[in-house]
Amino acid sequence: MPVMEWNETLAIDQGVMDDTHREFVDFLNRIADAPDGEMAAVITEFIDHTKAHFGQEERWMESLEFPPLGCHRREHEGVLEIANEVKRRVESGEYRFGPVLAKAVAEWFADHASSMDTVLSMYMKDKGYEPSHGA
Repeated sequence: MPVMEWNETLAIDQGVMDDTHREFVDFLNRIADAPDGEMAAVITEFIDHTKAHFGQEERWMESLEFPPLGCHRREHEGVLEIANEVKRRVESGEYRFGPVLAKAVAEWFADHASSMDTVLSMYMKDKGYEPSHGA
């Protein structure tokens, strides 16, 4: 059962960001549904994807001198810190933490996307900044 489904309330009308966010939601659902023996690998993929996702947003913010960059970055760092800790626990056999991670990050993400990422998207549009997938 999915912990989060992509829907239009998550869309922020920013193509590259929306594409990355869809992938993020897919990863959360993969973690929640992963069999014990595959969970650590899925979490590793999620962490790699999330580092790229957050790094992409942070490069945009840096290039635009986005005023709340520090606050936005701290949220990203917190998610990665928790994901890495859960990965360590899952690797030691504490599989129950995988689905907990997926559910908690899904709850966080709904708020993060509708607030911080929406503000970033609005700022990018205001500045005429059009990101690409590789930027």
